[in-house]
Amino acid sequence: MTSIDDLIQALQAEGYEPDRRLAMAVFLALKLQRPLLLEGEPGVGKTELAKALTRVLQRQLIRLQCYDGMELREALYEWNYAAQMLHMRAAQGAAEPDQIEREVYQPRYLIKRPLLQALQTPEPGALLLIDEVDRADEPFEAFLLEYLGEYQVSVPELGTVQALARPVTILTSNRTRDLHDAVKRRCLYHWMDYPDRERELAIVRRQVPQASEALSTQVAQVLARLRGPEWADQFQRHPGIAETVEWSRALVALGRQSIDPEVLAQTAGLLYKQREDIDTLSQAAASVLQPA
Repeated sequence: MTSIDDLIQALQAEGYEPDRRLAMAVFLALKLQRPLLLEGEPGVGKTELAKALTRVLQRQLIRLQCYDGMELREALYEWNYAAQMLHMRAAQGAAEPDQIEREVYQPRYLIKRPLLQALQTPEPGALLLIDEVDRADEPFEAFLLEYLGEYQVSVPELGTVQALARPVTILTSNRTRDLHDAVKRRCLYHWMDYPDRERELAIVRRQVPQASEALSTQVAQVLARLRGPEWADQFQRHPGIAETVEWSRALVALGRQSIDPEVLAQTAGLLYKQREDIDTLSQAAASVLQPA
């Protein structure tokens, strides 16, 4: 990419509608070869950005989905113990114990997990998505520091493994907890918020071209109002972009050209996933659709 505008156009061609601040963060991460940390509420498009960028760069996407209790071996590597045992049994009596030990710790017995896969992907390299890093625990964050700062990891039996080609690295966080400052310092940072009305309208037009202009505009207006100061505090969680697109497709499938209180109440479960939120929207549907 030679410019931010080129990057925006390339992402739009892949169905992703970035704002300029986000595009600038991605552009700088690519140019400076730095990891990019994206924080924001669930559903604002963090993971989808990584997928679209993979297609733009024509790189392999390697995804590490983080979760509570994840072990390092699931992120980096583990040894194929069954194959190692078979080798040891076959070599007993034919080789010295020290030689057998050296032989079983060869790369052919190594099962590569996402971090090691990303480091050992040849040119042009991979795109590594470390998704929902806030769900992992603090020891995992400490382990990540070497990778984020130097694009290398240490394998005790093999030594330091450096990147064949620097992976494009994107970390996402829903901010269920604060990440350590040491992780943030090694990354470029961007906070992703819900889209404004114009950007959401552009997303709906791009993702649901079957929707009429009037319907797309009304969808964007409803979502902007639900997330706005008048209604935001009445819901436990705001609808994300994925819910906006799904709701738009559902309205098209129903043959709707506009949204009325009845259809808004009946399709509330496409926007909200909590019973209380669905009930709130169903009861307030007429008020939500009134002009601001």
